[in-house]
Amino acid sequence: MQVGVLGGGQLGRMLALAGYPLGVRMRLYDTPAESPAQHVAEYRRGPFDRTAEIVEFLRGVDVVTYEFENIPVATVEALEQAGLTVMPPPRALAVSQDRLAEKTLFQSLGIPTPDFSVVRSAQELADRAARTAQILKTRSGGYDGKGQAEVTAAQDAESAWAMLSSMPPAPGCPGLICESRIDFERELSTIAVRGRDGRTAFYPLIENRHERGILRESIAPAETSDALQLQSQEYASRVLDRLNYVGVLTIEWFERGGELLANEIAPRVHNSGHWTIEGAAASQFESHLRAILGLPLGDCAAQGHSRMFNLIGVTPSLPALLAIPGAHVHLYGKSARAGRKLGHVTAWGANRSEAEARGQQVARVIRDAASGN
Repeated sequence: MQVGVLGGGQLGRMLALAGYPLGVRMRLYDTPAESPAQHVAEYRRGPFDRTAEIVEFLRGVDVVTYEFENIPVATVEALEQAGLTVMPPPRALAVSQDRLAEKTLFQSLGIPTPDFSVVRSAQELADRAARTAQILKTRSGGYDGKGQAEVTAAQDAESAWAMLSSMPPAPGCPGLICESRIDFERELSTIAVRGRDGRTAFYPLIENRHERGILRESIAPAETSDALQLQSQEYASRVLDRLNYVGVLTIEWFERGGELLANEIAPRVHNSGHWTIEGAAASQFESHLRAILGLPLGDCAAQGHSRMFNLIGVTPSLPALLAIPGAHVHLYGKSARAGRKLGHVTAWGANRSEAEARGQQVARVIRDAASGN
């Protein structure tokens, strides 16, 4: 079996690695001269507007998928028109690229979200901020905290508007969107998978901890109630069915007062699910491949407990990390740069306390590297 992948970053790399035990081989297409996935699979470099070249490169694969959202929807649609099977469907990609479409989808499915509105001027933003603090966001683009600004009072509106309105919008996504700032207890995510036959499976809820908009740590399973887990699965099922989705889908949530508020979706494997490589019977990467290839879905139950840490900007001492029992290191083959995700480490334990203790050791090694010790 062969799978074509649009994108060649670390997610593409881990998809390719998950494919090898199943006899699945990858062809990956992306724009960078150097890419984490090129070390483990066939890789072609080029811009995403060269659809004829992409079609020719991917001709003969069983299915085409993608590992990040910033791919032109028109390119994905062109692949379908050329007779290639693309999963997840282009509509899911289009929704994920537009924060307004995303929030509107949640609203239409009865899934709670923070209060949101399109704003067309600094004055409109100031009027909303005078009532409650706002988060101003571009409708398209932005990741790891980029493309947004906090507006805590009316007097902050002018500078926030000037900063974000100067960013060129993606085609079809004019204007800015603002959301009421939520006082939430924590951030969670659901990783769901839906097969070609419509069957679904769900990993346990994951607790995520961010710093400056970048995911730093994920804890799985999150300490939560059965009711909240079932609520997350019900909401995710609505999205999966509406989009006629096939593959892994991630929904990020805010938890407030025992209820979930939807933040955003990612139509792909996700950073908060990296722990599944060691911490679940079938990783999110294997699950995605099983789904898009029409194979039986795997077991998404957690095995033990995991704490996953991103390695951002600096790679800690490998011997120090490997000396920690239960620590599993994944390096992406990237050159170091401030704010760049260079790898991740999953601290696994048979129970929560063991995972917590090992996670504290991993966190200490990461802090030492960041401080230069």
